[in-house]
Amino acid sequence: MNGVNWDELTLEERLLAEQAILNFRELNKACRAAADGKVLAVAETLAIEQGRELTRKTLQASLEQECREVEKKGRRAGPVRAN
Repeated sequence: MNGVNWDELTLEERLLAEQAILNFRELNKACRAAADGKVLAVAETLAIEQGRELTRKTLQASLEQECREVEKKGRRAGPVRAN
């Protein structure tokens, strides 16, 4: 299995990796604090909430990066067809 070279990560990749670590720590803390018989329910609920938020942040970072790349390239030359 190939590991991640942490020194080669972009700022966005580092922030997403950090968020995943923080989510993991929060999940562990919530599980330790959960009442007996409720650990799985607490863990599942929190994991779903965290997963949605991490997915949103990942999508946002990806789209922002794509926008920057498109802006660097500039406009395409030539006419534009309108339908």
